[in-house]
Amino acid sequence: MLEAYLNILVIFLLMFIGYVLSYKQWFANDTADIFSKLVLNLALPFNMFLTITSSFSKEEFLSLFKGMIIPVLSMLLTLVVSLIYRRLAHVSKSREGTFATIFTCSNTIFIGLPINLAIFGEKAVPYVLLYYIVNTTIFWTLGVYLIAHDAPNIKEATVTFHPLVALKKVFSPALLGFLIGLVWMLLNFKVPEFVADFGTYLANLTTPLSMFAIGIIVYFHGIKNLKLNKDIIGVLLGRYIFSPLIVWLLGQWITVPTLMLQVFMIQAAMPVQNSIPILARSYHADEEFAASSLGYSVLLYLLYIPFLLKLIYMV
Repeated sequence: MLEAYLNILVIFLLMFIGYVLSYKQWFANDTADIFSKLVLNLALPFNMFLTITSSFSKEEFLSLFKGMIIPVLSMLLTLVVSLIYRRLAHVSKSREGTFATIFTCSNTIFIGLPINLAIFGEKAVPYVLLYYIVNTTIFWTLGVYLIAHDAPNIKEATVTFHPLVALKKVFSPALLGFLIGLVWMLLNFKVPEFVADFGTYLANLTTPLSMFAIGIIVYFHGIKNLKLNKDIIGVLLGRYIFSPLIVWLLGQWITVPTLMLQVFMIQAAMPVQNSIPILARSYHADEEFAASSLGYSVLLYLLYIPFLLKLIYMV
């Protein structure tokens, strides 16, 4: 467990570098957007392609999607718990939808992927992607709808929902890289050496650029501007207690490989999505609450992770 924690500490040191370089004005506010695009459109697709072509057989793949039922059920159950919790805890009406969304949906790629790589290595990547598919689908459908309902003029306005936008988010370059790798693997094609070398260079950018982006986001939202209140405490309980606990309970009922369950638990216990403050601003929801939830969830994660590691090693 100590080795895994030290690996995670290295990941967070990369985030700290992103924060410090933002303070030194090496990085501007929009640099995080540039890094995000590089990760999502170049580094991550090659990462997915190389992982599926080098780490899985046909038989292993067929057993892979059997476990998708756990993230689907766990996220829907977590959403139900968030709706019950916000009623019992009297969450402010102006942030009810945002609260439910960030209580339920986690940061599965920009923090989730680097953390899982640090703990389990490349063999965890396909399981990371499974959870990512479910998380992204729920976030860009139910999640965005709930955030939009926090708008003060919601009674007069019409919430517009575009299925094609959600579909585009789900079928991202990362998923396409996975699907191309899947076809490649099923057809028993060999990856040319120069393609593997080129892809490896790009894939290796995934972790540092992801953590730089998080560091930049935390800096420009401002640690001094973070405001802790009972609703943010509720978010932290959802992210770090309820969400992974529900995954673990489902894992006692639904039999899946141990590594798959461990990865799902890690994914369920990730900080808040980085795009939450931007969406809150776009839909005239409580942006301050969204930004503070993101900041606190990231800053407290390093203190929380030893407890999560102890739990997953008991699985």
